[in-house]
Amino acid sequence: MMSLEQTAQQVIQMLKRHKVSDYEISLSASSGVSTAVRLGKVETLEYHLDKSLDINVYMGQAKGHASSVDLSENGILKTVESACLIAKYTQNDPFNGLAPKELMAFEVPDLDLYHPWELDPSHSIDLAMRCEAQALEHSGIDNSDGAEVSSYQGEGLYANSNDMMSVQKGAKHSLSCSVIAKRDKDMQTAYEYTAALDAQDLQTPEWVGDGVAKLAKSKLGARSLSSQKCPVIFSPRVSGGLFSQLISALGGSRQYKKSTFLLNSLDQLVLPENISILENPFAKKTIGSKAFDRDGVLKRTQYFVKDGRVQSYVLSQYSANQLKLKTTANAGGVNNLIIEHQFDGTLDEMTRLMDKGLIVTELMGQGVNATTGDYSRGATGFWVENGEIQHPVSGITIAGNLKDMLLGIEHIGSDIDHRNNIKVGSIMINQMTIAGDSE
Repeated sequence: MMSLEQTAQQVIQMLKRHKVSDYEISLSASSGVSTAVRLGKVETLEYHLDKSLDINVYMGQAKGHASSVDLSENGILKTVESACLIAKYTQNDPFNGLAPKELMAFEVPDLDLYHPWELDPSHSIDLAMRCEAQALEHSGIDNSDGAEVSSYQGEGLYANSNDMMSVQKGAKHSLSCSVIAKRDKDMQTAYEYTAALDAQDLQTPEWVGDGVAKLAKSKLGARSLSSQKCPVIFSPRVSGGLFSQLISALGGSRQYKKSTFLLNSLDQLVLPENISILENPFAKKTIGSKAFDRDGVLKRTQYFVKDGRVQSYVLSQYSANQLKLKTTANAGGVNNLIIEHQFDGTLDEMTRLMDKGLIVTELMGQGVNATTGDYSRGATGFWVENGEIQHPVSGITIAGNLKDMLLGIEHIGSDIDHRNNIKVGSIMINQMTIAGDSE
């Protein structure tokens, strides 16, 4: 088996036979195992071994792209020929091209992301069994959708005609469980998981099992609400979605296509002045960290929003060319986004401050219009009065406009969910519309 570097050299030698002005090569190789159990029996035990090749070739400003999972010599040759053939018949695009050579990641920092886990089948089965068994021990847990253990490790290579060739390695492991709670005719499902780059940092199977059982039981007896306007708290499990929408709205492609509710928003106030959004891609041993983007550009620490005001759009080289700006090394997205704030409290403190309103713990549907900012999604959670949770809630829709919602953020909690790429805690918004019962 050839290494990724050897495969890349083989691709480069084949590309030299064609009249390409520039090229980009992306290679990946990954392996892993996933084990699923349900009601004490093994349902699946899968091993994964994947490789892939993506090639971009440029003939002037015409671009051809081809990809393959066949990394045999013949498979690579066909992929190269396909990319070149496409480029010959593609129109010139003046915004195509590689990022400047001086921005490339010729030297890649070690971010401590690679922690492979030698997970044998018997151990993976034992972990999943323990997790599910712990959940099923709780009274009121009627059934299970199963527990799953998964482990992934791999490496990715990027090379281009600027003589760059760099590799990033990574690993990620998780343990999850989904169960069903029942009381009379009321049934509620819940899901819980733990995820980490290093298996030693995973929560125990018992922690996941206890957590999912308690969560499912807490949803029993859910009611709808009367239609009204009130404050809304997004729990850490769902709060990152709001900032994902904001980052998407600041994305270069949406800006040059003029399909965003934050069009031409540089230096505009989009959040309260005590909130900033920092990308810190070089944080070691952190989910979401990354050394370089899909254009091969070295990542950097940067603010997209500082003291509530937009500092920069989120740009790849192509979108930067479209907007006559410089790339922000975000081809492929943002990495380890940190929401900075000045409130030091968790969901409990925020609930007491809200006094009366809704806590959202789950969202359903895709009711977000990225162009207008209109937001409408199904939700479940808990109703709060006098600063205390009164009962679970389901069968409602929450609505607003993202511009108003983002500016209406009153508090961001310190209860950060570190399992996600966006690091943010609970969020309290001053007012949203709840559509529930008609009366």
